[in-house]
Amino acid sequence: MKDQKIQGPSIATTLFLSWFYTGKAPKAPGTMGSLATIPLIYLLSYLQINIYSLLALIVLLYVSSVIVTQKVQVKFGLHDPQWIVIDEVIGMLITWSFVMSVEFHTLFLVFAAFRVFDIVKIWPASYFDRLHHGFGTITDDVVSAIYAGTLVKVVTIYFA
Repeated sequence: MKDQKIQGPSIATTLFLSWFYTGKAPKAPGTMGSLATIPLIYLLSYLQINIYSLLALIVLLYVSSVIVTQKVQVKFGLHDPQWIVIDEVIGMLITWSFVMSVEFHTLFLVFAAFRVFDIVKIWPASYFDRLHHGFGTITDDVVSAIYAGTLVKVVTIYFA
């Protein structure tokens, strides 16, 4: 019998879940995935996406991410591997949806607030983070993004 090489997820799956391999960065893959979302935000702004289209995109990314992440985690016996950063992409988009501005200081605030809330994981994000399911892997970042987006909106209203 020939030796069988254990293979990982397909290239397409890896491209999607790692956000074009940014999740494979040797240090701070979540931060790299978040930073790599900024060109997408600029593109969406350039295309003058409205809030309804943005929310539809977020829902599409969310549902497909939960499904694909769950399949990968089950097939390869993983729980929330660091290289999966599509949840950071979704989180950045949700945070940005509260302001939809591409001014440097606003995007910096979107990035910084999301990263802080994603790292701290205020309940119920901490609850979802502990779930051994694709739903939990993705949803903890959604919750963190809602907190971050709320903060960004308040700051931009009162301090911009």
